[in-house]
Amino acid sequence: MKVLVTGGAGYIGSHTLVELLGQGHEALVVDSFSNSSPAALDRVRELSNGWLEHEECDIRDSTRLAQVAVRFRPDAVIHFAGLKSVGESTRRATDYYDVNVAGTVSLLRAMEASGCGKIIFSSSATVYGEPEYLPSDEAHRIGPTNVYGQTKAMAEQLLTDWARAEPARGAILLRYFNPVGAHASGRMGEDPRGVPENLMPFLAQVATGRREALRIWGDDYPTPDGTGIRDYIHVTDLARAHVAALARFATLEGADAYNIGTGQGISVREMLQAFERVVGRPLPHEIHPRRPGDVAEMRADPAKANRELGWQAEYDVDDMVKSLWAWQSANPWGYGAPPES
Repeated sequence: MKVLVTGGAGYIGSHTLVELLGQGHEALVVDSFSNSSPAALDRVRELSNGWLEHEECDIRDSTRLAQVAVRFRPDAVIHFAGLKSVGESTRRATDYYDVNVAGTVSLLRAMEASGCGKIIFSSSATVYGEPEYLPSDEAHRIGPTNVYGQTKAMAEQLLTDWARAEPARGAILLRYFNPVGAHASGRMGEDPRGVPENLMPFLAQVATGRREALRIWGDDYPTPDGTGIRDYIHVTDLARAHVAALARFATLEGADAYNIGTGQGISVREMLQAFERVVGRPLPHEIHPRRPGDVAEMRADPAKANRELGWQAEYDVDDMVKSLWAWQSANPWGYGAPPES
């Protein structure tokens, strides 16, 4: 298949490219590099022998995006491009709606211009909001509690309506839980700009000395150790879910959603302890008040993805932590160079 990948230089996009190319697909990446590095694509090329092209383009640039899509004529699109910080989304609500929702409109118009009717969307478990039951399955009520989750829910509704409008269209909505880890080679991993808001990249930067201490946001949740529980999934497992989803288009009518997680919950404190075991020393940490919008526990019911996509998570917590540490210890400044002193 010829696959157009928006945001392909990002964390999940770059790992998915390695899996796509490894399965013989061709890929064209569209990325503005506003929150990623072209070096990630160089690493993808280093790790694979597949056909990969890229164009520097913002998905909101409708004219340019349509030109790229018409030239490439993709069989399918995987849509990663977007802003993704829960905390930042509250402060930059207009930007989040502009990029995550209006950007998706722009992409659909480009797809229509090129004759492509198949899209896999990078969604999020945040669309569920406060869990009414655990583990959450795809029938759970949609009720996001933050701007980021709301933009994902709106994009899902947009894609669902778009896919229903024409019989030949299909949209697969992959609701990620908490992606972590890095490529087994240690050559690719997460490289957040600024101060990381997610647990694992922050923890990795504490271990390398870039940050003084891990901030644990709340230790008074109704969980066994008081810290929040999440369903962490290895980024390679997540990447493989996208490749598996391509085959679903053969029988898909309209839109369908799938949880991508392990079904297992791990607390912040448990993840800290696992990281300390891997690095071989205690890591400094501080307790801070809960963040608005955070929930006590989130866990996926991945049975539908297991059954209908033929996909299942393979990596465990030790794999997640070891691969992340291999990446971060070899690349303490990510894809960039250390700042000049």
